[in-house]
Amino acid sequence: MQASPEFRKQLAGYGLTTAEILYRMPDHPSLLQSYLWQDYDLFPDFPTLKKFLDFWTRTLEGPLFKVTVGHQRLIRPAVLKALDGEFQLN
Repeated sequence: MQASPEFRKQLAGYGLTTAEILYRMPDHPSLLQSYLWQDYDLFPDFPTLKKFLDFWTRTLEGPLFKVTVGHQRLIRPAVLKALDGEFQLN
């Protein structure tokens, strides 16, 4: 059994990146439309997101207005805390 490509990316340091892209409607430039994009990407350079946004500006007619990015590494070192106490049940 092999690990999925997404899991391999997470082990390589990629995290889940979500971008809300606001763009102007081509036919009605005064209106904004929202598009949500999500993929695994590297913080802080975001090469996958930059590649997508480059594709958007070259190919699509709706000019970008604002991009808001959220990023979270899903696999990271465990956080351990020492506790001072012991609890027994039954």
